[in-house]
Amino acid sequence: MAEAAGSRSARRHVRLPPNVSRILFVRNLPFKVTAEELYEVFGRYGAIRQVRIGDAGNKKTRGTAFVVMEDIFDAKSAVDNLSGFSVGGRYLTVLFYKAQQRHKAVDVEAEKREIAELKRKHGLDSGDEAEEDDGGVASLAQRRGRVELGAAGGASSRS
Repeated sequence: MAEAAGSRSARRHVRLPPNVSRILFVRNLPFKVTAEELYEVFGRYGAIRQVRIGDAGNKKTRGTAFVVMEDIFDAKSAVDNLSGFSVGGRYLTVLFYKAQQRHKAVDVEAEKREIAELKRKHGLDSGDEAEEDDGGVASLAQRRGRVELGAAGGASSRS
């Protein structure tokens, strides 16, 4: 028992890569796998906090699961040892879950600048900043000669 405590404190000083997480994403599971079976397989590598299995009726999530380990070092050990492990005749793919890939932060201002640059590059920019605010709807109508912008920015139909 003292050896186990010593090895745990020693591994606390090991620096893990930034992609390592306690949350594991498991693919290529048999469709009829149970949570108890996953607890048994992953439990060999450490304490498990939670197992979530994909819905067998849903084509996107069947054959997948999320396993949340209590300790990040146990999660790394599970990934190292269970990737390629055969369960029910299928070879598992075990990955660290990366939430930041699913929900990338979008810089709205950078996107607007990129769109404006593409418009200029392809000759779609008319140069009037007021036209960009309404999504280009008024500028399209103006180019077709159907609407005039008044001094206050209101649109009126051309007769």
